[in-house]
Amino acid sequence: MSKSRSLAVVLAGAALFSIPAFSQPENRSEASVQFMGTFPKSTMQDGVRQSSTDGGGVLASYRFFFTRRMGVEVNYGYSRTTQSYDFGAGPLGDSTNQHEVSAAYVFRFPMRRVTPFVEAGAGGLIFSPRNAVASSTQGRAAFLYGGGADIGITHRLFVRAAYRGLVYSSPTFDNPVNEGFDRVTHQAEPSIGLGFRF
Repeated sequence: MSKSRSLAVVLAGAALFSIPAFSQPENRSEASVQFMGTFPKSTMQDGVRQSSTDGGGVLASYRFFFTRRMGVEVNYGYSRTTQSYDFGAGPLGDSTNQHEVSAAYVFRFPMRRVTPFVEAGAGGLIFSPRNAVASSTQGRAAFLYGGGADIGITHRLFVRAAYRGLVYSSPTFDNPVNEGFDRVTHQAEPSIGLGFRF
């Protein structure tokens, strides 16, 4: 076989192997910013009630899709609440900055204008008291699950409406008075915002 024929065979083979790379989804990345509500569930342990005010915040997400349906996402969320412990004489509360860092597996169902999705993952919540003397910043591991839909406005721009749930252990802020009163709780996070595909 001549050198030119060998070169042609190698180039043809390389072209055939590169076809799957070109058949990947056009827009594999998505970024979104959403306004979210935070609705934590109260817990009770040995007559001590731990609760948190409902609040709101902002959630930023980045998604990368390996295929048309499957991908991963990373999130950062910020909200502000008041965490309270009630020992019977009235609640004692800490105004708290709440930070969320999480990652999840995403499975979506692409359609013409609407793309429903479900997700599950893990992360952490960081509770940072704003004005408490005996309390300190505390992190809690969290399980994340959720679902929602992306509604296309243009080829790249979309509205995202979603619901996320976080399961975690309620904070005690490493305050000796609160020690032992933390219990597994749940926070609901409905959200809506804008996203961009690229």
